[in-house]
Amino acid sequence: MTYGPRVGQLSFFSAEVTQPTVSDLSGLLAGVGQAVISGTAARISVVVDAAWRARAIAADIAQCGIEPEILYSEEGHPLVRTAPVAELVALATQWTRGAVKAVPADWTPGPRALRIWALACGFGEGVNAEGQPDRFVLRLDPHAPDTHGRLAQALLRIGIAPMLVGTRGTHPSLRIGGHRRMTRLAETIGDAPADVDIAAGWPGA
Repeated sequence: MTYGPRVGQLSFFSAEVTQPTVSDLSGLLAGVGQAVISGTAARISVVVDAAWRARAIAADIAQCGIEPEILYSEEGHPLVRTAPVAELVALATQWTRGAVKAVPADWTPGPRALRIWALACGFGEGVNAEGQPDRFVLRLDPHAPDTHGRLAQALLRIGIAPMLVGTRGTHPSLRIGGHRRMTRLAETIGDAPADVDIAAGWPGA
């Protein structure tokens, strides 16, 4: 299923020049991250597949003014989480309906939120003549199927129309393809981390 039509160019800044805010961590929740509210504090965490992702996410969490922590899941994968802080309660509440993750109405990912989403669970597919990935995939939470369509619409609102794939499997994703969309994505999320795994296919890397 492709979400379109293509919309006109929007004016918003790259992740490299926008100021970090706590709302940027919504990018973790758009992917496979989880939020837990306990009393007057909340914590956001995400399990990733590589150490470079964990380090980059931890750095972005710190830039938001929250202390990060890198641990390991029971399966041995890097796990990044925030300290439990009051500053995250509003964000966690916005992304929760009862005990289920939900996308806030009309949520639009800012450049830094989109970058954090890509850091957590984004990867390239295919290679074009210039050695760049043909497509880029953003993983979705398989345990929150009601978020998938809303997240596709959220990308459409910033001019990056994705294709929703894998909804019947264990790895639902939004696939971004086409030169115009890939260029826009690369400009928005900025340069790859210095220690990125080249196999991850970061746009423009």
